[in-house]
Amino acid sequence: MDSIPTPAPDATRPAPDDSGPLWTARLAEPEPRVLCTDCGVSRMADPRRCGTACQFIRPDYPAMETRVQGRPRDPEREEELFFGPYRRMVQAALKTPRPGAQWTGITTRLGQRLLETGAVDAVLTMTADPNDRWRPRPVLVTDPAAMADCRGMRMGYAPLLALLEPAVARGYRRLAVIGIPCQVHALRKLESALGLERLYVIGTPCSDNTTTENFHTFLGLLTDRPADVTYLEFRADYRVELRFTDGKVRLIPFLKLPISKLPRDFFPLTCRSCADYTNVLADITVGYLAGRGEQWLLVRNERGEEILGLLGDEVRTRPVTTAGKRASSVQGFITNTEKAAGGMPVRGMPNWLRPLMGWLMPKVGPRGVEIARARLEMKAAESVIHLRREAPKRMKHMIPAHAWRLVEPYGLTPKPGERPE
Repeated sequence: MDSIPTPAPDATRPAPDDSGPLWTARLAEPEPRVLCTDCGVSRMADPRRCGTACQFIRPDYPAMETRVQGRPRDPEREEELFFGPYRRMVQAALKTPRPGAQWTGITTRLGQRLLETGAVDAVLTMTADPNDRWRPRPVLVTDPAAMADCRGMRMGYAPLLALLEPAVARGYRRLAVIGIPCQVHALRKLESALGLERLYVIGTPCSDNTTTENFHTFLGLLTDRPADVTYLEFRADYRVELRFTDGKVRLIPFLKLPISKLPRDFFPLTCRSCADYTNVLADITVGYLAGRGEQWLLVRNERGEEILGLLGDEVRTRPVTTAGKRASSVQGFITNTEKAAGGMPVRGMPNWLRPLMGWLMPKVGPRGVEIARARLEMKAAESVIHLRREAPKRMKHMIPAHAWRLVEPYGLTPKPGERPE
């Protein structure tokens, strides 16, 4: 696997390197921006495209949903208020889980099948930096077998879309892109100018991101063996799972996480104000939160059906389920976030009660679709609270109407100037 050279400001589009099936490019340093997740657009030949492509400047979700999905979210379908337009929502798992995958490996297997069938020339996705398993590195994959190197979770900013121009320069006209919401939003805004014959978009949900360096700090607070951690996942059963090089597994209840020890800026304002957890502009969203221990698929359009159909009998699907009530959990989150005064959410629960609640929440708290709804309401509330405190003038452009509807039951309503006139 090729390594990424040190970014250089004068090398945005180098000559292609055809030495292997995983290809990366020397990338220019991005121009500094206040609200930026470094999706890669600012590293392209014309960084001014950020002004129209960025999710954090002036997004128009109804218009984008209509262009990509054929219609905006339907207010008569309650679930679409939360999850955006979709054809069907299912719980899923590969019948033979792939080794090294974060769950069963559906996302990378979809990319692999697109290559195997010749539907695409290349898949634009992430792999691990050779010097740090947690640092994401953008790659163009042309060999189906090489998709195995892209399995697993990475944490950090990664300029995925910076490889779009090099991909087109190499003659690739049929692409698949696997990305998080802010990357997919910018991709969709640039899509018509790329000159592609075919584009498949596989989206993964994204709740919060941080720098890889911050993530290492977090690992160091979770265990005295951070260098030995090979896997980390925030599971839907209210526990974080750690796996180690020696095969040991450790489960940590959410209520026992050292959140109060994290710095105030651990999560950037972009992630604390994002209104698209479920990646509504993808053809298919592949996550886990509503999967009750399996994966969670939102097939959004005809192309999403085509992508999923490539798995055939390899995948097992069944209806999603729901249990528990979310209102008290969401209200507690809102209260703690407001008390945090701009930092990380505080925990008001006494230490003696945490083990009991950590045992109780997986049994009585929101599960399945209900916990996914809870997370969407929490994200919407977080956007209102943090933007109101840190960037109030941006609220009328960054908080969509559907987000206000999600937080209204909790007493969060727009003040004058916080919605478009």
